[in-house]
Amino acid sequence: MDFGKVIYVFFSLMSLTSVGGYIYDKTSSVLLFLALGVNLISTVLKIGVKNLLSAELFAASLVADLHLIPATYYEVVKHESNTALALAIGAFLANIISFVFVAIELSKDSDEF
Repeated sequence: MDFGKVIYVFFSLMSLTSVGGYIYDKTSSVLLFLALGVNLISTVLKIGVKNLLSAELFAASLVADLHLIPATYYEVVKHESNTALALAIGAFLANIISFVFVAIELSKDSDEF
């Protein structure tokens, strides 16, 4: 088992689920801040990846970051929950696309079995 791959996939999936948790709750700025932090860690982990879809993975993660940063600002500073929710939905969609790319990458590396 490749633990580097486990950590990489863990943070990718955690980014997706933490944004989904915020969308479900809609009022917790703590969940949004957690989603931003996990997504930033996931983006940093994607910097060193040298796979076939690494550019697409990194771009999708950056899109999610660029949705979550202003969403956190709108939720915490301006208290505009509707705008923050709309941006979080965009980040959620970007994370879904990113996880699809991760699944494609993992299916191509299935020669271990």
